[in-house]
Order: sequence, then structure tokens, then C-alpha cells
Amino acid sequence: MAIDVSRSGGRLAAAAGVLAVGLLLAGCGGGSGGGGSDSAGGSSTTTPAAQESGGEPAVRTGHSEYGDVLVDAHGMTLYVFDADSPGTSNCTGSCLQYWPVAKASGTVSHSSDVTATLSTITRDDGTTQLTVNGWPAYTYAADSGPGKATGQGTNLSGGLWWVISPNGKKITTTDDDDTGGGGGYGGY
Repeated sequence: MAIDVSRSGGRLAAAAGVLAVGLLLAGCGGGSGGGGSDSAGGSSTTTPAAQESGGEPAVRTGHSEYGDVLVDAHGMTLYVFDADSPGTSNCTGSCLQYWPVAKASGTVSHSSDVTATLSTITRDDGTTQLTVNGWPAYTYAADSGPGKATGQGTNLSGGLWWVISPNGKKITTTDDDDTGGGGGYGGY
């Protein structure tokens, strides 16, 4: 699966798209909450990013200009947030309008090329969030559909956001259109 990370329309168009999606999500009652302990269950009105769809693995890989990255069952690119820590999400309130929680429950299914440790945490609002090597995972509201990775290296909501390699490490490579740091595969 090719991931198109082109910047057609510029940052202003992307920001307008994020605002529109954020307003839509706010109208649907987006959640809030921090991290919690490993467990399954719960539901929320946030985007169901890592739930199984039509028998597909909940997490699989897609290809991007940053290399192979993790995507959810719907093909949406998964991200981690530098302001989080293993087992704890610091993306709450309006942050969730831009960075919907990647939801999952129980044992998270994945394709055979995913070597990261996949699990879940229960957020304060009861939402069960996918974790990758312990780090909470999200999708990006400005990614207009499967195959987009426009949040790479973005400095929004109090920190930098990174796509995730199949082994669960954040990828910190950016291109000239990205904001944030560079440097290849990073660790936590």
C-alpha cells in the first residue's frame, strides 16, 4: 500500500481540514482522559482506528516515503506522541480532535510483518487505546483517508508526532515540507 504524503494545497489547506474534522469530532462528543493500566473493554465516540474490519488484521504495515509504517485495519497511518510515555497518554481534550485514539480491545491482531509488541491501555474516559511497544497510538484527523501520512514530524498539541515502524520504533525522518526533527529511525 503506498502512502501519499504529498503536501498539495499547503499547510493552510491541511489546517483548514483539521479544523473541519475537529469541529465534526467535537460535535460527536470526542473523549478525554489520560493513561491507565493494561486492560481491555470500554467504548468511546472517538475514531475506531485499530479495530478489525472485514477480517483484516487490526494492525498491519503500509509503505511510505519514510519506509514501512504501521497502519490500522482501515489503512490509516498510526502515530506516537513525544509528550506521552509508555502506558500513559497526555493527549486529552482538544488534542483528541486532531489525534483520534487508535482503539483496540483484547488481543490485538496483526499481520506477520509487524514485530512490535501490541497491547492496550484503558484511558480515564473508558476508551481502550492501542499501544505499540507500550506507547499510546493515534491516527491523524488531517489524513484524508488510507494512504496518507501528513502528520509526520508535526509539532501540534504540545509535542512532536511520528509514524511507527513495524518493529514499533518511531520514525523521525522528515522531508522538506515536514515540521519537526529528522534523523531516521529513533527509539523511545
